[in-house]
Amino acid sequence: MIYLVIYDISDDSLRLKVSKFLKSKGLRRVQWSAFVGDLTTSQLRDVESGLTLIMKGKMKEGERRNVQIYPLTERQFQQRIVIGVLDERGEENVLM
Repeated sequence: MIYLVIYDISDDSLRLKVSKFLKSKGLRRVQWSAFVGDLTTSQLRDVESGLTLIMKGKMKEGERRNVQIYPLTERQFQQRIVIGVLDERGEENVLM
């Protein structure tokens, strides 16, 4: 199944860890804080547990730290509406 992973993380170093982790798991960036990938159930569990570990720790006052994972069928993903252009890395900069 395809999964859309989005996040709102205010801490720069934590946000970088999350993006590097998602890339290492084979997901591709579709926006600055959004990744998409086709994952098996086992891979999804691995992503969930890895993100849980990365996100652990005491939050600073006013810090934003939120990750959401949405399942999408292949059909739903193919029906997405993309407005904008691909960036210099060939990644979509606007999705849905």
